[in-house]
Amino acid sequence: MELGKIRNFCIIAHIDHGKSTIADRMMELTGTVSQREMKSQLLDSMELEREKGITIKLAPVQMEWRGFTLNLIDTPGHVDFSYEVSRSLQAVETAVLVVDATQGIQAQTLANVYLALEQDLQIIPVINKVDLPAAEVEKVTMQIINLLGCRESDIIAVSAKTGYNVDKVLDRLVEEAPAPAGDPQAPLRALIFDSYFDDYRGVVLYVRIVDGVLEKGQSIYMMAAKSESIALEVGALTPKMTPTPKLGTGEIGYIVTNLKTTREAKVGDTVTLKQYFNQENDTKIEPLPGYREINPFVYAGFFPVSNDQYQDLKDAIEKLALSDSALAFEPENSPILGFGLRIGFLGLLHLDIIKERLEREFGLDLVITNPSTNYVVSLNDASELNIRSAADLPDQALVAEIREPWAKGEIILPQSMIGGVLGLINEKRGRQTNLSYIEDRAVIDFEAPMANLLTDFYDQLKSLTSGYASFNYELADYRAEDLVRLDFLVAGQRIDALSIMCHRTEAEALGRSITKKLKEVIPRQNFEVALQAAIGAKIIARETIGAYRKDVTVKIHTGDRDRKAKLLEKQKKGKARMKRFGKVDIPSEAFTVMLKRD
Repeated sequence: MELGKIRNFCIIAHIDHGKSTIADRMMELTGTVSQREMKSQLLDSMELEREKGITIKLAPVQMEWRGFTLNLIDTPGHVDFSYEVSRSLQAVETAVLVVDATQGIQAQTLANVYLALEQDLQIIPVINKVDLPAAEVEKVTMQIINLLGCRESDIIAVSAKTGYNVDKVLDRLVEEAPAPAGDPQAPLRALIFDSYFDDYRGVVLYVRIVDGVLEKGQSIYMMAAKSESIALEVGALTPKMTPTPKLGTGEIGYIVTNLKTTREAKVGDTVTLKQYFNQENDTKIEPLPGYREINPFVYAGFFPVSNDQYQDLKDAIEKLALSDSALAFEPENSPILGFGLRIGFLGLLHLDIIKERLEREFGLDLVITNPSTNYVVSLNDASELNIRSAADLPDQALVAEIREPWAKGEIILPQSMIGGVLGLINEKRGRQTNLSYIEDRAVIDFEAPMANLLTDFYDQLKSLTSGYASFNYELADYRAEDLVRLDFLVAGQRIDALSIMCHRTEAEALGRSITKKLKEVIPRQNFEVALQAAIGAKIIARETIGAYRKDVTVKIHTGDRDRKAKLLEKQKKGKARMKRFGKVDIPSEAFTVMLKRD
């Protein structure tokens, strides 16, 4: 295929601004999908994506328009999947930036624009939903001009729902978007921008050919993973898999391999031919830039309600991990909850999606412990530990310092609501670093400990701003803080799965609030149950669940005081014995109260 006739682009936007709907209209206009096969959010193939109305996995599609081949990548808009966006941007030359005419520029819009500018992409600005009564086209146009420094004539006003002006976006791509660069004669280099596991075919790679040509049946080599495979089939996505004899320079397509797991072909890796790595061949091939290990920073314990389901949970997670290279897991054992897995995620939405998939697709009944981040612990002997849960923290006497992850965040909100949000940031031990304005919107840049943003920060932000604020964050660095492990004891027994890491100044308030909540969810027993919060051996908060009061004297019909006293004394001794040996069953709700602290 002629390089000058190819246009590679992606659609970027804040969540719910209409990316997938614009992709639907483009496929209709170009005749890629017939009217009969068309359905809304066609590229969102997962049931969860269609139900939540969000894109979770990126999806490429090839279209034809006025004699040109257009390769589109529909990207996720949510902050948890920004890594998916960043690698899609490396596979294209142009980004179509979609902004909702009713909401204007939001936090993820800014984050994606910065990513696109970093990759030096050409940006085509589009205002969507101009047909809605609440659309404020002029105001949003000024916001985009201030952000990008473009002219008003560069912005295209469209309605993805009705198809109004979507053809103008396609025309602009053909006329102004740059063609891909690359050398068809050079050794093969292809960028993997996504991979997934197919039960029947093995690992399928989505690639952008940067240099050279890949033909069906050739032996390929992944440079970062150092794994080799065979290109069993190559082709384009239209959006169904359409096999072709080869993929040329500048093209976006798929490779069906004989690999068994996506860990052997990681996203961002460079694919080349195996022949360049033979002993007699000394061709030096530079890997493409952009590969980095993706590290989860949110961890949670997943335990089956019944221990019989542990093997089912393990098998289910292994199946999901075949397609999701960001999922990290290891076995975990809790005296209360039994056997389970500690799983690492990219954020809370990622956690929520995996939990729903486990419950729906595999029929599992789960208990999930409170999400935490990972901490770097320096010991007195100068060694370092990376811990993922408070229960793993060694004895405080051995610890020199604990470093926790901090996040850089950005909140966009109406100017009238700044005060309350700054108060919320301070409450989370955060600090404001910058305050700027885009038209009538304020942009607050801040830093805060990641652990304090994980639980209910987003919910509190939405309620403070009546839903008008949008929030975006990324991991900044690890900082040493005065952190302690806060333990919770039920009837004198420490429950490791409830332990949390927190700042010393927040420990007492957290201890009081969580013991109060535990009192509401742990059922009463025939004996008194003490709920305590402790730092080491020091108890800092306590609640007591009173015993059931059973009248053991009810069957005595006489007024004999001695017999009544004897029975009551016997009951008192029985309760004292139960208090010493009695076991308290902790319901799964006790673990979910930790997720919402407000």
